[in-house]
Amino acid sequence: MENFGSWSILTTNFLIILYLALGGVTLAALLHLANGQWRYKVRYFSCSLAVLFPIAFVLLVILLVKGENTFQWLGHAHAGGGHEEGGPHLNGWHNFTFLAAREIIGFLIVMGLYGLFIKLQHATTVSDSPLVYRKFRNVALLIPFAYVLYGSMVGWDFEMTMSPGWHSASYGAYHFVSNFHMFLAFFAIFLFALNSTGKLKQAFDAKIFNYLAQMMLAFTILWTYFWFGQYLIMWYGRLPEEINRFHDMMGGLTAVWWTFFTLKFLVPFVTFATYTPNRHNPPLIVTVACGIVIGTWLERYTWISGSVEPKFYHMPMTSAFDIVVTVILAAICFFAVRWSLRRYGLIQA
Repeated sequence: MENFGSWSILTTNFLIILYLALGGVTLAALLHLANGQWRYKVRYFSCSLAVLFPIAFVLLVILLVKGENTFQWLGHAHAGGGHEEGGPHLNGWHNFTFLAAREIIGFLIVMGLYGLFIKLQHATTVSDSPLVYRKFRNVALLIPFAYVLYGSMVGWDFEMTMSPGWHSASYGAYHFVSNFHMFLAFFAIFLFALNSTGKLKQAFDAKIFNYLAQMMLAFTILWTYFWFGQYLIMWYGRLPEEINRFHDMMGGLTAVWWTFFTLKFLVPFVTFATYTPNRHNPPLIVTVACGIVIGTWLERYTWISGSVEPKFYHMPMTSAFDIVVTVILAAICFFAVRWSLRRYGLIQA
């Protein structure tokens, strides 16, 4: 338990990397289903982020192997502090064997499905067979369902149930909407950075960034709806066993809490909703996007580490462990994505 704050950094990084891999394929599938013509410009770039799946899987295994560091309730359960001894009631969802099994199986199923989507997407570019196109469409239809179901499970296991007995009916949606919001922001930064290297065969049109800015604004509003919706219900209902978790996080991590709320709602909403030309300014869009990515990282850390008493966590990035682990993972992901882009001929060597 003493290391929970530092270990929460690893859990946070796992979630960010996982949703970058999930978001890339999910965006390509959504654009295909919506018949968005700009998908042809970005779909291979978004799917190149699927290379992060193996990295996320290694992190998942590490988090599960070190279960008591990852899930603060597990140490309490092993100590025998059940509901009868005054501890929180641990239901069947908190069975660690069941948790590890569903997380690993769910990950492998989703990774397999997303890999099939990428394979069929490539097949449609080299074949005119109606059968190939039909298979591709059918798999694309499954992607949003897989994202929602798997994302809900991940949100419940790594965030919501970190505090046994606490629950929110909308937490699953709140979690995966927040992370897709983060992915859209990251993708805008990703494309802008690639555009700036001069190594692309064809530069991205500015309208691509306008489309992403519009989607970021939409998900800013949607994320705020889910965040405030679950808070309002608990606050208005005066349910101490539920609202106390909000109060504990907003008290113990006050600066972090209001920082991520500002970066994920106030800044993007004011920038994109109040002045339309801002949504046509790539450098400004990327600046706001950087705030959304940082805000989402802080949000994930707040929900995870803030599930315990303040003495068991610390302000993020204030220890050597926090910085070293994050920098190493960022470097691994950077080289993996660069390898993926080169492998598919998306950038010049």
